[in-house]
Amino acid sequence: MTRGMVLFAVALTGLAVTLVLRPSGMAQAQVAPAVDRASWRWYKGNTHTHTLESDGDSTPEEVTRWYQERGYQFLVLSDHNVLTPVDALARQFGKAESFLLVAGEEITDRVGEKPLHVNGLNVSRLVAAQGGPSVPAALQRDIDAIRAANGVPHINHPNFGWAISHADLAGLERYRLLEIFNGHPTVNNFGGGDAPGMEEVWDRLLTAGQRIYGIAVDDAHYFKRPWDPLAPKPGKGWVVVQAPRLEAAALMASLENGDFYASTGVELESYAASPAAIDVRVRVAGTTRYRVQLVRDGTVVQTTDGPSARFALSRRGYARIVVRDSNGASAWGQPVFIP
Repeated sequence: MTRGMVLFAVALTGLAVTLVLRPSGMAQAQVAPAVDRASWRWYKGNTHTHTLESDGDSTPEEVTRWYQERGYQFLVLSDHNVLTPVDALARQFGKAESFLLVAGEEITDRVGEKPLHVNGLNVSRLVAAQGGPSVPAALQRDIDAIRAANGVPHINHPNFGWAISHADLAGLERYRLLEIFNGHPTVNNFGGGDAPGMEEVWDRLLTAGQRIYGIAVDDAHYFKRPWDPLAPKPGKGWVVVQAPRLEAAALMASLENGDFYASTGVELESYAASPAAIDVRVRVAGTTRYRVQLVRDGTVVQTTDGPSARFALSRRGYARIVVRDSNGASAWGQPVFIP
């Protein structure tokens, strides 16, 4: 977010945090004395994409250029079971507070016929797929291996191949990030038959008391087939992260703390969330119309038609908002946990 005034407040370790983002992108903060957020900014990025190093159709340089030229501030190259080198690319494309490359890997595992994919963000070394006797066991081993490599795990497209059920996810530990939208055209984001969509799965986990944050990603493989409707192309889903600086560790900390929103095209002009209330304003694009919904315990409990909304909160549990637009795009705020 680089235009207009932006207000953002989150619940952080029980404290309300309020940020004002200036047109320059710099933030002024009013927070508890222990936290100084006077220079925090917003950074748009993608945490899941592929190159010729695994099964993409473009070089790491071409992929990096695509994102940089389109205004992304950070990118994770996440090839399958390959830790694609980023140091040389970082020297070529990196620029302070403008663009950052982060090392990553899509740990690609399998139990029987079920494909299990977990991204490792900012890993310090290549992580081998761990395997296991069951889907939850293999996923937990992969998560733990990513942690051992100083990385941040996020679980990818659970409905791909109908591989990972809600029950499989419910018992996992030591992860915070779950893909609720993946831009690949065959990952079944919206569920089918008796299998719930990923937004419903997210709400089930939250209702059960888990602190999980929902991310949107590209999972782009093909940058040179814009005419092909079945090609997983870039520009489908992303996150906008609030962090003190454009640096890998800072971005990872903000992602794991839920200091971001996920989007497939809706841009937020302002967003404020605390255990008392959620306020949101959308940056209106042309003649597009918007609907803002408040979700609690997996149920839409309030709806406001228009680009702005305010929802008062009181009951214990969690609350989150989702914005839908008239052209099919969405933006998801992260859950607010109400004591």
